[in-house]
Amino acid sequence: MFTRYLVVAAVAIGLTIVACQPPAQEAGALSDEDVAAIREKTNVFVQAALANDWAAAAEIYSEDVVLMLPGAPVMEGRATWQAWVASFNLTVTQYSNEIQEIDGRADLAFVRGSFSESLMFEGAPEPVSDTGKYLQIWRRGPDGTWLVTLEIWNLDEPAVEAGSEGQR
Repeated sequence: MFTRYLVVAAVAIGLTIVACQPPAQEAGALSDEDVAAIREKTNVFVQAALANDWAAAAEIYSEDVVLMLPGAPVMEGRATWQAWVASFNLTVTQYSNEIQEIDGRADLAFVRGSFSESLMFEGAPEPVSDTGKYLQIWRRGPDGTWLVTLEIWNLDEPAVEAGSEGQR
C-alpha cells in the first residue's frame, strides 16, 4: 500500500515539474537568430532607401519576388522593382519602418509592419509625406539568407485624384 502512495506521489511531483517548465521552442519555429536576421535585413533596406541606393534596397528581395503595390498590377522580379522605383526620379527625405510582428516556421516567415516616408519628386515644389502598412513573406534560401518573396503594402490615406491639389 505504501508503495502505491509513493508511486502516485512521484508521478504527481513529476507532472508538477514538467508543468512548471518553460515551453520548449516549437519544432521548426523561427529562432531568435532568424528574427534578428530579418530585422537586420529590414534595417539594411531602410538605410539604403535613405541613401536613395535602390540597388542596395533591392537586395532584400528574391530574384523572383512578387510585389502587390497600390494602384498597380502585380509586379514580378527584383530587377522590375528596381526599375520601377528608379523611374520616379525621387529622393527619399525621410523614411522609417516599424515592425509589429515577425513569425513563421522553418524556412518561411512573415513580417507585418508600418512605415512613414517623405519623398521629393523631381520638379515638385515640396516633398510628399505618407504613412502606410505592409505584409511581407520571407524565405530562407539554401545558403541561410532570408529574402522577401512576396510583399503587399498600401497607404493609410486614399490616393489623391489626378489633377487635384497635392497630386501624387
